[in-house]
Amino acid sequence: MSFQDILLQQLANGLILGSFYALVALGYTMVYGIIKLLNFAHGDLYMLGAFIGFVVLSFLSAFLGDSWTGILCSMVLSMIAVGLLGVLIQRVAYQPMLSAPRLSILITALAVSMILANLVMALTDGEYLAFSTDLGYDGLELGNVFITYTQMVLVGAAAVLMIALYLFVHKTMYGKAMRAIAIDQDACRLMGINVNRIIALTFFIGTSLAASAGIMAGTYYGSIHFFMGFVVGLKAFTSAVIGGIGSIPGAMLGGLLLGLLESYGTQIPFIGTEWKDVFSFGILILLLVFKPTGILGKTEIERM
Repeated sequence: MSFQDILLQQLANGLILGSFYALVALGYTMVYGIIKLLNFAHGDLYMLGAFIGFVVLSFLSAFLGDSWTGILCSMVLSMIAVGLLGVLIQRVAYQPMLSAPRLSILITALAVSMILANLVMALTDGEYLAFSTDLGYDGLELGNVFITYTQMVLVGAAAVLMIALYLFVHKTMYGKAMRAIAIDQDACRLMGINVNRIIALTFFIGTSLAASAGIMAGTYYGSIHFFMGFVVGLKAFTSAVIGGIGSIPGAMLGGLLLGLLESYGTQIPFIGTEWKDVFSFGILILLLVFKPTGILGKTEIERM
């Protein structure tokens, strides 16, 4: 393959990987923007979305098959189920801790992450499950570059979800309420905004987007595992920080940028696929050193 072919092929690979990171990073940045919580259980909700989607698709395959129709239905149902679970976690585990020290709620998030991961591990005996579909491997050949239709559909679906979220946050009353709560919760309560309801809605949207990324990853890679959310959760958090934690466009940009950097980084001599995680987190360290607020982040002044 020529140098141009490698660039184009890695562009396709980086976009699909970055789409997964961006969808999960959106949940991180939305929750942090609202209640300043780093929800480290978010990666496990991504994993749970893949497993719920797998179960639903296994049931629906008898009626709809393993084609895009069955995958779309299972994705919608998985997003709803995981979104409701996210609201339940917020109500039970996080809401009572909002007035506690930040370290307490952070430890609670880590505990929720451990519970979810070990629960799925116990149910699956820690084994990989085959996420089988009949999508095939057809695609477009551009010289020596091959891009599957599955890749194009998944990137398109991720783009639709991200655009829909952006429009929701900036064009609807609920989105305006979210942005207002991120600035001053007390003032929002005085204005009659139901803060707890908006926070619950934020958790629902963020966790449902993570679930959509989970089932997309299962469709793309063909297998799921109880530990799949750990590294993706860290990468998504890295994406949110790169883009600017608390910024929705920043999370999208950070996810896509990290996916592209990882993809192109594997072509750098002495790095390869085995060093791609070192490469990714090394970039995070450099960014935190030279631009701690991220690409689109803004410096916040905390009022005493």
